[in-house]
Amino acid sequence: MSVIDSHPPKAQTASGTAARSVFVDGGSGTTGLGIAERLAHQNDIVVKTIAEDKRKDPAAKRALMAEVDLVILCLPDDAARETVALVDSMGASAPKVLDASTAYRVAPDWAYGFPELAADQADKIRNARKVSNPGCYPTGGIALLRPLVDAGLLPQDYPITVNAVSGYSGGGKTMIAAYEAGTAPHFELYGLGLEHKHLPELQLYSKLTRRPIFIPSVANYRQGMLVSVPLQLDTLPGKPSGANLHAALAKHYVGSKYVSVMPLESGANKSGKLEPEGLNETNQLELYVFASDKHHQAVLVARLDNLGKGASGAAVQNMRLMLGLPDLG
Repeated sequence: MSVIDSHPPKAQTASGTAARSVFVDGGSGTTGLGIAERLAHQNDIVVKTIAEDKRKDPAAKRALMAEVDLVILCLPDDAARETVALVDSMGASAPKVLDASTAYRVAPDWAYGFPELAADQADKIRNARKVSNPGCYPTGGIALLRPLVDAGLLPQDYPITVNAVSGYSGGGKTMIAAYEAGTAPHFELYGLGLEHKHLPELQLYSKLTRRPIFIPSVANYRQGMLVSVPLQLDTLPGKPSGANLHAALAKHYVGSKYVSVMPLESGANKSGKLEPEGLNETNQLELYVFASDKHHQAVLVARLDNLGKGASGAAVQNMRLMLGLPDLG
């Protein structure tokens, strides 16, 4: 087997602690490339790669994985399951696994990789052998809904609708090629069969007992995402105001490094507009409450980079937790 380090060898960091080793399996896709770009600037991580002609050789992959502390899977679901089965066969030599596919996002024996989900979630990720990286759309939806369910402002059986728009980079190689060739539509709804693969995790981690309606869309720009949830406030218990919803979100995320609850009377709220690309190339997530006390209505909106907090940025954040490394912020 031929193995090379994509970073120069670093037996120790500047502080004298041993560098940790990582293998990104499937590093040629958008998530894998984003992870590699982020890791190139982290001097406490050694990224190991496998020769192209050995990439699908189980024995070669097993030997490489025995040498690393953690494997990040950026693979289709079936391929991810195959690699996880290989890891499971390794016994005590098995590395930790962070999976970016949808294969294990609702599996009970995997930790869900949204550290801001609950007060103890970061510790669950830190102590887990296996972590599933969240989907981009559910990251925004869960971030908005879970705190309101936990606070008792939103019933678990409330009929929730989630609408979202993403840049085309979230759609995989075929969609990216179509948009970059100019053959794709400027905007389209999809998932209209109401079976989008992100629905199970959106429902589970939002603590919803009623299956939400989720309608995603894609537009002709590369990356950036808005996820929105409309609410009729007078149908909720106690008829909360927009300020009540905002306060619950702010309390949940107080002190968070990556999730910001934007002021209720922000400039965006005053203009009535919000564009999706403002957080591109970051691991940030912004949450907004747009409310009308007059009409007893509100729209909750999450803004994030679908390739950042929605994919690669979240993966690196989870990786550092799993390896016991400080958050670089």
